[in-house]
Amino acid sequence: MQEKVLADLTNLEIYGPKLSRPYADTVKGSRHNNMKELRIQYSGRPVRTFFAFDPKRQAIVLCAGDKSNDKRFYDTMIRIADEEFTAHLAAMEEKK
Repeated sequence: MQEKVLADLTNLEIYGPKLSRPYADTVKGSRHNNMKELRIQYSGRPVRTFFAFDPKRQAIVLCAGDKSNDKRFYDTMIRIADEEFTAHLAAMEEKK
C-alpha cells in the first residue's frame, strides 16, 4: 500500500492543484473550501488521503484512512483534516 500512496503523492507533487478525478476530488463539508482527497484503490479497498493547499500553494497532507465499511468515515476524517489544516495555517501566521 505504501508504494501506491507514494505514487499518488508523486502525482500530487507533479500536477499540484491541477490533479483531478479520478485521482483527486474536492471534499464537501469541510470548513476549508480547498480541502481535497486523493482517491486511492488498493486491493479493492478505497483509501482516502486528505490534503489542502496552503497560501504558499504547497500541498499539506493532513490524514488518511481506509473508508471500507465505515459509515462515519468522512465525518471523522474531515474533522481531523480541518483541525490539522487550521493548526497549520495558524503556525504559518505565527511565523510572519
